Amino acid sequence: MRFVPLAVAGVTALALTACTAGAPKNAPPTLGAQQPSASASASLPPTTLELWHGFSTEAELKAFTDVVAGFKTKFPQITVKLRKGVQDENITQAIRSGKVPDVAASFTTDNVAQWCKTGAFQDLTQVIKQDGIDLSVIPQVARDYTEYNGVRCMMPLLTDAYGFYYNKGLMKGEQPPKTLSELTALAKKLTVRDPDGTIKVAGFIPSFTYYENTPAHMAPMVGAKWLNPDGTSAIGTDPAWKTLLKWQKDLVDWYGFANLEKFRKGLGDEWSADHPFFKGKVAMVIDGEWRTAMIANDSKAKSLDYGTAPMPVADDKPDLHGGGFTQGTVIGVPKGAKNPQAAWELVKYLTTETDSLVTLANALRNVPTTKAAAESPTLVKDERFQTFLDIFNHPKTVTLPASINSVFNQESFAQFLEAWEKGTVKDLDAGLAGVDKRINDRLKLSGS
Repeated sequence: MRFVPLAVAGVTALALTACTAGAPKNAPPTLGAQQPSASASASLPPTTLELWHGFSTEAELKAFTDVVAGFKTKFPQITVKLRKGVQDENITQAIRSGKVPDVAASFTTDNVAQWCKTGAFQDLTQVIKQDGIDLSVIPQVARDYTEYNGVRCMMPLLTDAYGFYYNKGLMKGEQPPKTLSELTALAKKLTVRDPDGTIKVAGFIPSFTYYENTPAHMAPMVGAKWLNPDGTSAIGTDPAWKTLLKWQKDLVDWYGFANLEKFRKGLGDEWSADHPFFKGKVAMVIDGEWRTAMIANDSKAKSLDYGTAPMPVADDKPDLHGGGFTQGTVIGVPKGAKNPQAAWELVKYLTTETDSLVTLANALRNVPTTKAAAESPTLVKDERFQTFLDIFNHPKTVTLPASINSVFNQESFAQFLEAWEKGTVKDLDAGLAGVDKRINDRLKLSGS
């Protein structure tokens, strides 16, 4: 599992406005409407739950099926039917039509704000309180990306943490950089070119269009903020963004934009055995914890001598080092679920039971979202994977702030960044102010 691309995750705010309609007569019960008995296992009647999720590969499906089987052991009277490969747009359409699953999971958090705001997913606050669940067992950053404006309509189910990978063979004894200036120096030292400037090996590719180099993933390197407290865009006023963009553009210009683009476009697919990091074509990359499993499972790449570390940070912000970016799978009970209390028991099992989380994390090689699971002796980990456990639990690790226009905000900024690195933006301040205006205009149209 990894954070899905924006093009797949996107759901517009207007698509969800229908979710706010009043409840019809004979509507299914809502969560928290009835106090559960002391023994939920004994009190819940026999029923069948439908769970929609995005897992699709054979390994993912087996792992998820095995974990759900554990729920059946605890609640033998409840049968769970799984529907695989579900995307956010499928969930939203189902909620609008009234034909919803009892439980739904998403690989992205981009629509959590809209789902919580409109009531598309039910508020879990009351049942969490009723069941005495201590949410402090989940790091604050994961709690942040599963709620909006005090409404918790989701729970975290595994997460992705982003850090730094480096090829030890190409590094030749060099230590991974801790600051942006160290990264620049090492990237230049490790780059190999032909006499005509053609790049043969890149120390580091600074382009925002390269694989995992999204602004969201790189923002923690400088502590850049997306939003002001009132929900408006902070991109044009937070000086940290200018620090990141100027550093990035200087390194792009050192390579030469045309040379860098020629090299980047000739690289192998990110999800294949031809990944340039596997091939020794790029010495250092930003990536998620799941890449460790991809390397281990690739017959040619598994012998790669590499290390992992937190991402380098701004030279004047050394306290940021050790943190990074995180975002993960979320799961909840949609509006109109026929069996909300049983559905909540399934959500609770999948997101708070240590054995369940560890089993799934071991199979998918994602970071578990509770402290107990991360510290479990049965969690399979080595020093490379430990890096990402540490990043996820670091106090400086951040996520995208909840916004009803999350996809639009990211796409608007990404479009500007493409022009910026090409060199067609002549006034950085004016350009960033333009990004703010587009985001804030959209916010007004959304009625927020």
